[in-house]
Amino acid sequence: MNDTVFTPTDFVAVFNQTIEHVYPVVTIEGELANFKVSRNAWVYFDIKDDLASIKFFGSVYSLPGPLEDGLKLRVVGAPRLHPQFGFSITFQSIQPVGEGAVKKAADLLRDKLEAEGLFAPERKRPLPEIPRRIGLVTAEASAACADFIKILGERWGGLEILLVDVLVQGAEAPIQITSAMKHFEQLSPLADVIVLTRGGGSAEDLAAFNDERVVRAIAGSRTPTLVAIGHEVDVSLAELAADRRASTPTNAAQIVAPDRRQVIAQLGNVQAGLRKFLMDTISTIQTDLVGERKYLTNQVISSLDQARRNMEATRKLINVFDPRAALKRGYAIISKGREHVRSIRQIVKGDDLNIELSDGKINATATTLHEVRP
Repeated sequence: MNDTVFTPTDFVAVFNQTIEHVYPVVTIEGELANFKVSRNAWVYFDIKDDLASIKFFGSVYSLPGPLEDGLKLRVVGAPRLHPQFGFSITFQSIQPVGEGAVKKAADLLRDKLEAEGLFAPERKRPLPEIPRRIGLVTAEASAACADFIKILGERWGGLEILLVDVLVQGAEAPIQITSAMKHFEQLSPLADVIVLTRGGGSAEDLAAFNDERVVRAIAGSRTPTLVAIGHEVDVSLAELAADRRASTPTNAAQIVAPDRRQVIAQLGNVQAGLRKFLMDTISTIQTDLVGERKYLTNQVISSLDQARRNMEATRKLINVFDPRAALKRGYAIISKGREHVRSIRQIVKGDDLNIELSDGKINATATTLHEVRP
């Protein structure tokens, strides 16, 4: 018979030491009941089956998303006996179990985040056409990682890939993925694009991509994001929050980088187009120059002809006003010294006069003056 007698405080301490040694962490699977959130910070709920119920406690920040009673969950936590509140398990991670529970939990979270606008098309940013630094979040040893890197190298070599190796399923996956996203947020300079990828799997395998922490980390990324999950049936919430989604890791590589052979072919077509445009432009300019030259030649000829006509008219006008022409018609020019005589009043008897005719000059003396009155 055990005669050890404990005080309540001693028993709590011994019990916790014992349970921490034997079962530091336990995983409990069952139906969610009595779920409630206190002060938007603390979470209380029970996990039950047909015969028993266990109390759980923890932080709201450890939740995978909205939950409601009746969901089947797998909860990982540390059992503890509290001095005032009794026995409970402080949960560390929560996963919906079974396709129905996984879908229901995802639907609840989708409704919540959709109401916040996290999936709105106007939030989507374009990916860079040719990124130089690519942040890759995936399991390093996975086929998804190998396929992405292989196809990327085939399409466009010389790109820098910054790989963060993470779990892509299981209870620890959301924590590791969000940590990887935070890592890329702290880089300087930032990566040009972040790719989160994995192969296909069951709804439970892909539960990490419907975790609220992961979805918010993708939606809040300063760097454009691409999420590629190897399945086509259901779209994860992480894909809805990303700037771009791809159907497979291979498709992700095809989206992230262009095929250099196609780019070279396109550049060749652009070069040929530019050459044709240049030749057509030169031809057009030459044709225009020929037309301009003909026009200018005609203008010069026309101007010369007009100048000749003007010169001839001027010559005729000069001939009309030439004094010698008047002399030939019988008129004479009379000069007194150096002045031309225009009026009889300029002359007195005895003045010496010069009379100029068309074929010579006469010296005369004024003897008689007769003034003609009009």
